[in-house]
Amino acid sequence: MVKPVAIAGAGLAGSEAALQLAARGIPVVLHEMRPQVETAVHKTGLCAELVCSNSLKSTKPASAAGMLKNELGAFGSFLYAAALAHAVPAGGALAVNRDLFARHVTGLVEANPLIELKRGEVASVEGLAQDASAVILATGPLTSEPLAASLRGIVGGYLAFYDAAAPIVMADSLDMGVLFRQSRYEDAESADGAQQGDYLNAPFAKDEYERFIDALLSADKVIAKDFESKDLFQACQPIEEIARAGRDAPRFGPLKPVGLTDPRTGRRPWAALQLRAEDADLTSYNLVGFQTNLKFGEQARVFRMIPGLENAEFARYGVMHRNTFIDAPRLLDSDLRLRVAEERGIKAPVYVAGQLGGTEGYCEAIRSGLHVAISVSAYMNGVKAPALPRETAFGALLAHATDADTVDYQPMHVNFGVMPPLDPPIRNKGKRYEAYAQRSGAALESYASSLRACGLVGE
Repeated sequence: MVKPVAIAGAGLAGSEAALQLAARGIPVVLHEMRPQVETAVHKTGLCAELVCSNSLKSTKPASAAGMLKNELGAFGSFLYAAALAHAVPAGGALAVNRDLFARHVTGLVEANPLIELKRGEVASVEGLAQDASAVILATGPLTSEPLAASLRGIVGGYLAFYDAAAPIVMADSLDMGVLFRQSRYEDAESADGAQQGDYLNAPFAKDEYERFIDALLSADKVIAKDFESKDLFQACQPIEEIARAGRDAPRFGPLKPVGLTDPRTGRRPWAALQLRAEDADLTSYNLVGFQTNLKFGEQARVFRMIPGLENAEFARYGVMHRNTFIDAPRLLDSDLRLRVAEERGIKAPVYVAGQLGGTEGYCEAIRSGLHVAISVSAYMNGVKAPALPRETAFGALLAHATDADTVDYQPMHVNFGVMPPLDPPIRNKGKRYEAYAQRSGAALESYASSLRACGLVGE
């Protein structure tokens, strides 16, 4: 008999992976510690319980979230179908009745003869792998301490226990007449007069800085839950907390202007925010040092007061909360397989799905479970899974999350900032997004054809 695939975690990613593998005739043991072992946020022992919002984001085809849903539909996602079956009115978004959705998924899992739903805490990766043909870790941001300790023993220092992510803005929404490119203590211009340097810089005059600090100190913050706040701020101070320690503290910290010269004035600015490219194509930029606990709406209002960011479009808002995740660029390949597991003597290949693998978002978790199921199926059938095109929504996210050149990695959701730019560029935002969706659809069709050719999806 074929050994089953062992999956830890019956959340969105784990449940989708289990159902996809069973649909391919592969037996699964799906481990879920709830309700025997509770978490700080879950209320039930149901599979795929949604603990935050009940929204799965936009259904608009020409949006990153809509493109992702198109992928889920194209490959027969069980959880996406369940979400559609239990949708509630939410304008242009897909929102669900969370109880009916979770019960639906739990019913699918419990009724499937190839899935054994095993209740109880998993203590180690090694234990999971002992009698399994493959292992999928999908335990999410609240991975239990014993399993996290086991995983840390495998990956070393590449396991984090909190998010401290700064906002990311789209490059084409920035005012390049105000921002200038320069690294500290480097010449702002090369011999031919072109701007150089690895960073964009947003220069503050004194009055601009004072108005910004006033707004920052008065902005509404997210109220951190106890399970989120423990050790969080000790690890990485939010920009608003730095300002609370003293109005000039940011100017001597993340906003220090030393080594910079504003080409508009020829002088050092009063303060300066540096923006670092988030991708090799320079389509999006990270606000360096701007980890924040402000509400999303407040981030948009306050951070658009930064010179040059008045019309900034946010690809991702800053977040700070408890979130166990691995440093995916250092550890995962494009199949979401944990490269170091074999080196550590683990007896079965180990894959990582969902937020533990460093993706954010409900649909992203579902899609990662589907992707891992395809990868495991390919492994067990002795075939090579075709590469997921970067032009697709999840392909772009996967490329970012597994790129060894990605530095200071923080969990990410699908967004246009990680997608390869269009050639030629399209300035109109609406038309640009439609072009992204059309390009994704064509790439997805080609990818699906390759999957069918090697028997990894049905006709």
